[in-house]
Amino acid sequence: MILPIRAYGDPVLRKKGMDISADYPNLGQLISDMFETMNSANGIGLAAPQIGLDIRLFIVDVSPLATDEDYADIADELKDFKKVFINAKILEESGEEWKFNEGCLSIPEVREDVKRKDTIVIEYYDENFQKHTETYSDIRARVIQHEYDHIEGILFTDKISSLKKKMIKGKLSKISNGEVHINYKMRFPNKK
Repeated sequence: MILPIRAYGDPVLRKKGMDISADYPNLGQLISDMFETMNSANGIGLAAPQIGLDIRLFIVDVSPLATDEDYADIADELKDFKKVFINAKILEESGEEWKFNEGCLSIPEVREDVKRKDTIVIEYYDENFQKHTETYSDIRARVIQHEYDHIEGILFTDKISSLKKKMIKGKLSKISNGEVHINYKMRFPNKK
């Protein structure tokens, strides 16, 4: 089932997510719905707060990037990179900071350069509640960091300069009020 994505301004996007257990109600269906929702919106990541749940769950699927020329050198690593992250904790961020123009399904029509470290070590449970500790770099680390921020109540717009924030203030207000044209299901906090 395709779920509405919560728009910028929804209080759930600012809540730090709670850990869940293996017996979380309908977890398998929730994960399936999240992938369906993300795919219908042409996203490559989606976190539970974006569908209104303040829990520590996010998904990523960077396989669409495998055909992008910019990632030709890592296409093999990207083509099958579809993962579920439950109760994730980033243990370490290292390497060079690099800028990348990020967007977010909860903040449509806004893209800004965000600096992030290029390598992470993350501990998480998969959909079968098997524990993993893994290291990622390149675009995979970036997508994971972006989704991880969501379960911490952080948005990519929090990581841009004060000047840039002032410049996009009007756009963010329009998003909160539902004054955007999007082709996916969305729930706006202030829509009249």
